[in-house]
Amino acid sequence: MGVLEKVRTRSRAAAQVAPAELPLDQILMGDCIAAMRSLPAKSVDCIFADPPYNLQLGGDLNRPDGSHVDAVTDHWDKFDSLSAYDKFTREWLAEARRILKDDGTIWVIGSYHNIFKVGSAIQDLGFWILNDIIWRKANPMPNFKGTRFTNAHETLIWASSGEKAKYTFNYRSMKTLNDELQMRSDWEFPICGGQERLKKDGHKVHPTQKPEALLYRILLASTKPGDVVLDPFFGTGTTGAVAKRLGRHWIGIERELDYVDAAMERIAAALPLDESQLKTMQAPKAAPRVAFGQLVENGYLMPGAVLTDAKRKHVAVVGADGSLRCGDDAGSIHKLGATLQGAPSCNGWTYWHHEVEGKLKPIDTLRQTYLLATQP
Repeated sequence: MGVLEKVRTRSRAAAQVAPAELPLDQILMGDCIAAMRSLPAKSVDCIFADPPYNLQLGGDLNRPDGSHVDAVTDHWDKFDSLSAYDKFTREWLAEARRILKDDGTIWVIGSYHNIFKVGSAIQDLGFWILNDIIWRKANPMPNFKGTRFTNAHETLIWASSGEKAKYTFNYRSMKTLNDELQMRSDWEFPICGGQERLKKDGHKVHPTQKPEALLYRILLASTKPGDVVLDPFFGTGTTGAVAKRLGRHWIGIERELDYVDAAMERIAAALPLDESQLKTMQAPKAAPRVAFGQLVENGYLMPGAVLTDAKRKHVAVVGADGSLRCGDDAGSIHKLGATLQGAPSCNGWTYWHHEVEGKLKPIDTLRQTYLLATQP
């Protein structure tokens, strides 16, 4: 039995599963709307959708040397009218909303041809847009006709099931991925190429194959190991390959047999990461808040104790209520420190020092001692 026939057999079996079950790590063959209708409500954690863009290309596109440019001219990207595309968009998004868990999120990628229509439908159906992400292409295809700006980006919409929905966002993972800087909403990746680009007989298997790095960031940001990720426009299986690597389950929907064949071979070759590698950083547990007055209350500093800055320029006296006084100025450890420096703010824990055996130490050392003594 060949690979393609195996896929067909698996897909037929997947389509006949009981409603309460999910065809995990399988491709459902056929129309995406019908296939989604076969899935239980509120059953998937994340949806990544790369729907037809309805590019509305007029005629062939050629380079200055006369060579032809591969573009999306496949029948699956063609619609009779904009209203027909609107109807299709709203129907598949309605099914996506039905099968998405209350704490799940959806990602949809598109170009200027379709993303505004998709965004309008997303909002009309009750999703809540969290971000629009710009994928800036490091190596975009030039505008050979010279009649417009070069199209150098695509847009992703990230949305939750509703305004007050709780959803997964692995903030620390994104910050760690970005060298300890907050991850911004403009991402730069090259378009898919090299060994990653799937080809058959010298031609691209799929005209709009997305880079795995893009899906890696999306799934790392918004899913957890074991989550179920649905891709209703599966293509050559980028979502499935990355989900497998990251220890997530996937469900693909695709109607083109050539794409299914390529996707299954690709996913079979994908190697999952070791469990230890999947333990991504999460937000650190917030340290218990300690008020300076608690140190005074508990005898770590007595009222009347003298504090000074590291250069002994300013001297302040501790009050019974945890305030500090320096001459005519008074306030909290933070407020007084800012006032004396003429600064908009001040971290009083590191600015103020107390003397221990002739050496100055920041009062933060007292806070840490207090925490060690009081926390389990």
